Amino acid sequence: MKFEISHLRFALAIALLAIVWPFAAQAMERAAMDQLLAMSRSQPDSPEFREALVKQLGEAPIKSGEAFNSNGPDFVWAVEAATAPVLVVDDLPVAPPMRRIAGSNLWFHVGQLRVGTAHRFHYMVAGARFGGSYDVPAYTPDSYARPGVPQGRLSEKLVHTSKLYGGMQSNYWIYVPAQYDPAVPAALMVWQDGERYNTRNVEEQCRLCPSLYRLQEVTDNLIHDKKIPVMIHVFVSPGALDGKSLRSILYDTVSDKYSQFIREELLPEVYAKYNIRRDAYSRAIQGQSSGGIAAFTVAYNHPEDFSRVYTVVGSFTAIQWKPGEADGGNIYPFKVRREPKRNLRVWMEDGSEDQEANSGSWPLQNIQLANSLKLKGYDFHFSFGGHTHHAALAVSELPDCLTWLWRDYDPKKTEQVFEQSADEKSKPLFRVRIYNR
Repeated sequence: MKFEISHLRFALAIALLAIVWPFAAQAMERAAMDQLLAMSRSQPDSPEFREALVKQLGEAPIKSGEAFNSNGPDFVWAVEAATAPVLVVDDLPVAPPMRRIAGSNLWFHVGQLRVGTAHRFHYMVAGARFGGSYDVPAYTPDSYARPGVPQGRLSEKLVHTSKLYGGMQSNYWIYVPAQYDPAVPAALMVWQDGERYNTRNVEEQCRLCPSLYRLQEVTDNLIHDKKIPVMIHVFVSPGALDGKSLRSILYDTVSDKYSQFIREELLPEVYAKYNIRRDAYSRAIQGQSSGGIAAFTVAYNHPEDFSRVYTVVGSFTAIQWKPGEADGGNIYPFKVRREPKRNLRVWMEDGSEDQEANSGSWPLQNIQLANSLKLKGYDFHFSFGGHTHHAALAVSELPDCLTWLWRDYDPKKTEQVFEQSADEKSKPLFRVRIYNR
């Protein structure tokens, strides 16, 4: 009996820790950053501040000139240099100048940046450019776990074996919000490259990981604030066959096969576990890079199943183009202009420093597709930043993106005709300008 009671207490303690830990861990991370900011004002030349700075930002990123950390709008940068470095943020030198920690070659700066978007920085050292990053996210409060907001739960890793792809195995996870009621069918959102989204921002290794989406935190906050409906997320990773990833074949091939995989193979497994709405009005699909074109392909081919689409640095290029055999993703801007309009709402995102490769230009293809959506009258939004093939802008604006995608959602409806807003109609087409030569 004593063993049973002790075992029960232990189980309850573990369950309580699972609930409290994400809040506590994020609170500790933010408290550490707040302490660093306070030390920068009260004891900037102390060994304790130098130690805290290196611990928070990392010794290797400091030496390479890539180190930064943030808490909402508050940012701190640090770099090692023999002479005074000039910190340049969003193409402008910052003021006041960077400060040197006494007795060292470590320089730091503390300042604020606008949240909900991405930034870039570099240093000028002895007249030469050094270090920096094009990919600096600035998170809004909705990207942090908030006390009093109930948290959803993530399933264990599930494995699907595909008949369509000859035994390919795909890992996937299901995220269920705390507000989910099995008696009430929930909305659905499917995310490609699912391994990107299956952690919260509490792991130690995430402290120096600026590409972290924080999707679970954002979902919890937005559902709690009634900005998006109660929805179940499915995070599906690209499958492998005989130890070889089929990611590009799955995602970049412009055909209906991957759509079949999602609609006819994977989702029925999810339906067997949860009560999910089947109307396209209540279903969205997302992807990044090649996952972005995959998400667009699924919705474009089957607007009767998915009416909301979200692409991040989408690979609308000729990666899987086989002349005379198969189209590549480069045809989408022209397909959209020439083919009948689908009933879709689309959020796109890309950056000026995205990839240029033999298969095409990511920035120009995304701009072309955005203009095609505009010309055709789609309900769309296009965010274009100064970042690389990276999610910095996407993670910063994720709360705004999901709110926009699901705006005016009414659970009593099963359909809606999406029309381009008057505000978007009043804006010009996107234009390009060569800026670097």
